[in-house]
Formats: sequence, structure tokens, C-alpha cells
Amino acid sequence: MKKIAIALMCMLLAAGVATAQKRFTFGPKIGVDLTHFWGEGVDNDVVFGYQGGLFAEYRACDLIGIAPEVVFAAQGGKNSLGNTFHANYINIPLMLKIYVVPSFSIDLGPQFGFNIYSKYTPADGSPAVDMSGITKTFDFGAGLGATYNIASDVFVQARYTMSFTEFLRAHHEKHGNAQIAIGYRF
Repeated sequence: MKKIAIALMCMLLAAGVATAQKRFTFGPKIGVDLTHFWGEGVDNDVVFGYQGGLFAEYRACDLIGIAPEVVFAAQGGKNSLGNTFHANYINIPLMLKIYVVPSFSIDLGPQFGFNIYSKYTPADGSPAVDMSGITKTFDFGAGLGATYNIASDVFVQARYTMSFTEFLRAHHEKHGNAQIAIGYRF
């Protein structure tokens, strides 16, 4: 058992060292989201969403990297009456990656979002309503998470992004988004 544990640790270390050798990488990433609204007087449940996009990463040194992304994300929330709000965004996070060990980083930074579609679906089954006239088109927030490099070309990522911009023009609702993604590096 000890030999297996040592062998696994050596493999993880080797994967981390191999990843550290590449200074610039890029590729696709896909994932799932649990999104909700937050803010003063907001009471709602999470909605399952998804994301997909492209990332790039530049390793300035062994400890620091910068990773911009362009990601399509299906976000939203559900209020206490069961009415669902859906909003699709093109998000552009700019993450500073601090490598704690060669294969694991803490990621933080700003996120800029552009609302490309929003609708409201009543719980009573009536038709969905386009909300593009009352939703804001730009969103600004911040993200905090972690990335684990499974191998030199594959990683898993967990992140929470929190919006500082109100979603609806006359309300205090902002987006919150928990994400789990997997990506491939070229």
C-alpha cells in the first residue's frame, strides 16, 4: 500500500513538473454551473446551468500565471414562487493564478459579462417572456477558485463568481455562480 501511495505521489509530481515546463497554453473548457441571484431582499433557489469556452494561460514564472477566458454561460435563478429567470452571458474572466504547488493553483480576478439573452418563465406554465428590455447588458464581478492539473494537458477547475452589477434595472438582484469545469491544454 505504501508503494502505491508513493507511486501515485510521484506521478502527480511528475504531472505538475511537466505542466510547469509550458509557459503559454490555451484550449477549450466545459462545465456545469449552479447559479442564483443574491442581494438585499432576494430570496431564491439555484438553477442548473452550463458553460463552455476557450482559455489561455501565460505562466510568468513557476508561481504566477495569468489566464484570460471567453466563456458562454447559461445563468439564472428561481424565486420563491417558482418563477425562473434565465440569462445567457458571454463572460470574460481574467484570472491571476497563484501556484501553491506545480499542479495546483488558487485563481482570482475580475469578470466582465455581456448579457446576450434573458427571459422569465412563470411557474404557472404560461409562455416565457423576453426580458431584454429590462435587464442590464453589462455585468461586472469577481471570481475565486482553484485549478488542479490532472496531467500536463488536462485540468479540473472549481470557481465561484459573484456579480457586483444588478441584473434587472430597478432591482437589487445580482448573479452568483458556482462552477465546475474541465479543460484541455494545447
